[in-house]
Amino acid sequence: MPTPLDPLRDQLRAFASARDWDQFHSPKNLAMALSVESSELLEHFQWLTEAQSRDLRDDAKQAVREEIADVLLYLIRLADQLGIDPIAAAHEKMIANEKKYPVDKARGTAKKYTEL
Repeated sequence: MPTPLDPLRDQLRAFASARDWDQFHSPKNLAMALSVESSELLEHFQWLTEAQSRDLRDDAKQAVREEIADVLLYLIRLADQLGIDPIAAAHEKMIANEKKYPVDKARGTAKKYTEL
């Protein structure tokens, strides 16, 4: 069944194929690249207060936007290489989280489900 991410996945496949990058896009390498991009995203928030992180300057927000795109693209590529539908996986995870974090126990607390 098609997902909203399929066109982007297909565009990524074509992009990598045209550059002969499939040889480099092993799950291991993609997971490492995803970690690097996530760290680059995190770097934009380093040393900011909670309030500052919610009210980024326009240039900082644009930089964060680009890093979010990088994270998403690597995640889609990794999922594709492993044959995982990230939309289905996310829906399944939300169902599991609903069970782990029932509203009556989790509301207003940041405790891990094992501490509720």
